[in-house]
Amino acid sequence: MSLTDELKTRSIDGIEGLFVVIVQDVDSGEILMQAYADEPAIEKTLETGLAHYYSTSRRKPWLKGESSGHTQKVEEIYVDCDGDALIYRIRKEHPACHMGYHTCFFRKISDGEITAYCEPEYNPKEVY
Repeated sequence: MSLTDELKTRSIDGIEGLFVVIVQDVDSGEILMQAYADEPAIEKTLETGLAHYYSTSRRKPWLKGESSGHTQKVEEIYVDCDGDALIYRIRKEHPACHMGYHTCFFRKISDGEITAYCEPEYNPKEVY
């Protein structure tokens, strides 16, 4: 039985068979990023214990950290009630955001303006 027999996929940007993946720090509970995964990416994640996703912009699968070395160790995977979204609870050693922040959600809306609430932890130009 395949995962897609049990779960419901979505079409995102014309790409069929994707799941929304919310990435959460297993220790702090903080939401770190949102991504997409197809069935092969989920199977690779289960096989290796490292987070694999599907890049809608590059239209190909990717291992988180394949170019930066900032991999994510997946401790648990949860499925929502509709079967169309997942939570990867991960352990990380490096920031999750490719822009250098510990979370991709480093900005907030306050008084009608979007502002960063923290500082980057690395310079992306030095990593990518």
